[in-house]
Amino acid sequence: MRWIKTSIGRLRVIGFWEGVSFLVLLGIAMPLKYLADRPEAVRIVGMAHGVLFILYVWAAVQATLEHNWSWRRLVVLVIAACLPAGPFVVDAKILRGLEPR
Repeated sequence: MRWIKTSIGRLRVIGFWEGVSFLVLLGIAMPLKYLADRPEAVRIVGMAHGVLFILYVWAAVQATLEHNWSWRRLVVLVIAACLPAGPFVVDAKILRGLEPR
């Protein structure tokens, strides 16, 4: 649990779950809604994804302020959260090497 004690660690964890929720929303809940007439899946997963998205943006702003990152990096983090699998790419390309061991 030491990884959630740092702002980058929290950002990475929240980003992982935000990315998973987005993929579940697009890959499971949306097809259930439109192909199986089961809209409740989108309501449940959509709400979880919305909360995780807000937490991700909050964690990105917190990490940006704490580590004096450029606003450009913050914009990249937020745009990545709007793309399927974006948080996974950001984690691999930007965040993984920044966290102290």
